[in-house]
Amino acid sequence: MAKWLVKTEPSECGIEDFASAPEKPIPWDGVRNYQARNFLREMKEGDEVFIYHSSCKHIGIAGIVEVVKNAYADPTQFDPTSDYHDPKSAPEKPRWDAVDLKFVRKLPRLIPLDELRALPDLESLPLVRKGNRLSVMPVSDPEWQVILRQD
Repeated sequence: MAKWLVKTEPSECGIEDFASAPEKPIPWDGVRNYQARNFLREMKEGDEVFIYHSSCKHIGIAGIVEVVKNAYADPTQFDPTSDYHDPKSAPEKPRWDAVDLKFVRKLPRLIPLDELRALPDLESLPLVRKGNRLSVMPVSDPEWQVILRQD
């Protein structure tokens, strides 16, 4: 099984949203970057995912969720009332995908970005490299283990 990291603003959908209804899957939609979308398409049921809080006061890895539904056409792209509407995307050939994620656990503490950047074993992780803005990225098994040892 693969490992992933997704960035989110906790005011929009954070680990607390998953923890408040642990049995209920949450669609991970609204991704509008082609490389991030391609990573969503690679996600498979059972894959583990770090939830990374960004654009907030306390930035860092907050918890773990699991993919419970493989990629499917993101319905928000077809909804003209959605912030993620894409008028160039057609139902017969959708541009954007979503996956469903479900709560696994909150980490005992938030692992901040500065701490992650200081770990030499994570220097290849896109998250810690300057200028990386991807909202979905793979995490290698060794990187996953290094991160888990920090909590």
